[in-house]
Amino acid sequence: MKTEHEVVDISDRDKRTVGPLTTTIACLCAFLLVGAGSCAVTDHPAESIADAQEATDDHEVTVDNIVDPWVQRVASLSENRTPPDPAAVSFGLSRETGEFTHPAMTRDSHDPHPFDGTLDYWDPNDYASNITVEAYYPITVEPFHTWQNIVDFNDRRYLYQYVRGDLKIMDITNPKDVKVLLTRGHTWGPDGGGEEENPYPDGDMFGAATVQWNAALGKNIMVQAFEIRRFGLLTDKYSEPDRVDRIRHSNHLKGFKVYAMNGPLPDDWELLAERTTDFEHPDAPIGEQQGSGVRDIPVYFGGDYMFVAAAPSASHALTEYPNDLYSAGYQAWDMSDPAAPEFLDQLNVDGQIAGDPVHEAAYVNNPRAGNRTSWMGARMSLFIPIPVEEGGQYGYAAMGGLGFYVVDISDPADMRTVGHVAFEPSVAGVESDYIDVSQVEKTGIVYTSGYPLNEDCWEPYKDIFMIDVSDHTNPTVIGVLPRPKPPADAAFTDFCQRRGSFGPKRTGYYTQPGTPRDGILPFNFYNAGLQVFDVSDTDNPEIVAYFVPRFDEERVVSYAMGNLSHGVYVEYDRNLFWLFTNHGIYCLSSPVLGEPNFGPPTEPWPKR
Repeated sequence: MKTEHEVVDISDRDKRTVGPLTTTIACLCAFLLVGAGSCAVTDHPAESIADAQEATDDHEVTVDNIVDPWVQRVASLSENRTPPDPAAVSFGLSRETGEFTHPAMTRDSHDPHPFDGTLDYWDPNDYASNITVEAYYPITVEPFHTWQNIVDFNDRRYLYQYVRGDLKIMDITNPKDVKVLLTRGHTWGPDGGGEEENPYPDGDMFGAATVQWNAALGKNIMVQAFEIRRFGLLTDKYSEPDRVDRIRHSNHLKGFKVYAMNGPLPDDWELLAERTTDFEHPDAPIGEQQGSGVRDIPVYFGGDYMFVAAAPSASHALTEYPNDLYSAGYQAWDMSDPAAPEFLDQLNVDGQIAGDPVHEAAYVNNPRAGNRTSWMGARMSLFIPIPVEEGGQYGYAAMGGLGFYVVDISDPADMRTVGHVAFEPSVAGVESDYIDVSQVEKTGIVYTSGYPLNEDCWEPYKDIFMIDVSDHTNPTVIGVLPRPKPPADAAFTDFCQRRGSFGPKRTGYYTQPGTPRDGILPFNFYNAGLQVFDVSDTDNPEIVAYFVPRFDEERVVSYAMGNLSHGVYVEYDRNLFWLFTNHGIYCLSSPVLGEPNFGPPTEPWPKR
């Protein structure tokens, strides 16, 4: 692990050396518990942990009665600064302008927070500008979040939509006649997840994946990320020691698996390798592997190197977020032989590792310290516009409340940060989560954003920042993209009134077929659906197309209504958007992409 600081082992320290510190216990909404069956975890009912849990049920949570030493260390470093609920007069809808003013700061919350002007119903209308709905499919893998991949085999195109224990494989060769070929796990509807179909064995799942063509093997290689489960298991790490312990001893791989993808269905896949990101204990068995595993999709282009987001051990603990134990950095792996991946390097930035004086000082000096709300560290891997194998030198890192970094990856065995932007706190919600690098090679600009977690805009708005990285040692924020506004015929003047979550998520993934369009950024925007930005004039970026889907109470369980749309995936080679919502999938076209192609793709994807 790369650090020049002395790391102190705090695991056996006297737990009573710091004074008592109270913490607010966040409340997790019912929907997270319904999905609890998506990935089983090992139960370790140690008597001391059970006793501690019983104690915290009836007594104030303090540093003294936190059982896990790493969680205790985080709590000991600062006072509890959980944001108090903002005064009602400090935010809300202006009747004069029709615009919403967001709270300056809020705590993590999974409850509705209506305000004067919020609609008292779920809007049943669609809205579109410069976009055509080509097809709609009432298929819901999961209403909260899914990943997607598109892969071609024998002139057929397949869409993989999945999240952990839930998977559907679809033939989308004809986008207007999609066929579901395989279902595993839940199919969500108005009653929730329902019974599982063809479930995964305990400890197995479909991890966030990249699929790339490997020229040496002459076949597609899939790398799946295996990450610790949080939602549906852990609500508040300070007061749930038994659940913390289950995560520490998860009954599944913490790392990644590599498959030779010999065909479109799982029966065709050959497991080539599996590795834990606990690189100090590469032979540790399941249940004893440390750290977070791989977060979100690995970055691998089919060549010699792969980059993943991971915390390798429990000491990578300096994060405020109440249901996360790990602050992830980045690992580089040698993939020249996909059947024998080799660890190369771990990169962290100051403010991530407990027991390290320099890291702890940086953490304490962060204005978010103690707020029990902020995500600290990486949620996704590095964002890389050009693979190292093709001469790429830089990756870009979104590290939550730690900010934005430029990383020199020219030598994957010795990654180095060379530039940094620290943002003003935007709490609650996730800060600095995603970076679009599709324009950077031509313009020198990347686009980075967080995303909302609280509903009804009960948190600061999450801007999409334009960052000039022409000088990699001095990245500079040069502006933000415009905030989407409702159409004139809507019954609301600000999307905050529409209920649910509002704000940017992502423009898809680097695995999307074809080549992104110059000057075009298609962002999923939760209750504002798909918002397409034209950034060709960096002084005057504008929204040039949108599709805002309806809320569908007949197809969505009540506790998932607010999470309207969670992802867009683009077929740039066929000029099609796929928008994933809580009530189904939309196939969309727009002149900003070009004339849509509804026939088989002319070239196979992944590219060869």
